Amino acid sequence: MRVHTLQHVPFEGLGSMEATLKERGHTLTMTRLYDGEPLPLVNTFDLLIIMGGPMGVFDEAAHPWLNAEKRFINATLSAKKRLLGICLGAQLVAQVLGATITPNPHREIGWFPIRPHLALETTRLKGIFPREVAVFHWHGDTFTIPDGATPLASSEACPNQGFIMDNRIIALQFHLETTPHSATQLIENGRHELDGSPFVQTEEEIFASPHHFATVNRIMRSLLIALED
Repeated sequence: MRVHTLQHVPFEGLGSMEATLKERGHTLTMTRLYDGEPLPLVNTFDLLIIMGGPMGVFDEAAHPWLNAEKRFINATLSAKKRLLGICLGAQLVAQVLGATITPNPHREIGWFPIRPHLALETTRLKGIFPREVAVFHWHGDTFTIPDGATPLASSEACPNQGFIMDNRIIALQFHLETTPHSATQLIENGRHELDGSPFVQTEEEIFASPHHFATVNRIMRSLLIALED
C-alpha cells in the first residue's frame, strides 16, 4: 500500500505509525506543508494520513497552505481513497465533509479515557477498541459528526472524539500514535498550554504511566492493519 502523510509542523510526525507501516511493507511519502512542499497527485497513494498541529482549521491567514490542503482533502475523498485524520487532521476532514468546528468547552491534554460507540461493531474497526481506554489528547477544538458518519467515541471533556465514514474515512480527535519521544516534543513546543485547567495534566502526570503509550500504539497498529483490507 502506498501511504502519503501531510505534516503541519516538524514536531508532529507519524510516531509509532512509522514502524508499523514499514514493517507491513508499505511505501511511505510525505508532504511537509510547513516547508512549502508541493502536494502529490491523488493517484499516487492509497492511504492519506493527515497529522495534527497547533494551528486551527480557520488559520488560513497565518498558514495559507491550509486552503490548498482542504482542496486536496476534498479531492482525496472524491477519489474514494482511504484516509486517516488525527487531531487537526480530523478537524480538517470533518470541515471538508460539512461539519462545524468550534472551540471545545475544555482544553484536553494528557491521558483521559474514551468510550467507543457500539456502532463501531458494524465497521472495519470492530473489536479494535476496548470498552474504555485511556488515550493521549492534545486539543482545544472539536467538531460535529458529519452527516452519514458513525460516531467513534466520546470522553468526559469532549463528546465527539472521532468518526468513521464509508468504512474508509477515519477521524480521530485523540492520538494513538504518541510515543514518549513524540510526547516530549509536543510538550517542548506547547508547554504554555499546560495551564492547570480541569482536563489538562502536568508533564509529570503525562509520563507517570508509561504503559499507556504501549497500549495506544497497539490499538493504532490494529487500526492501520484494518485499513489495509
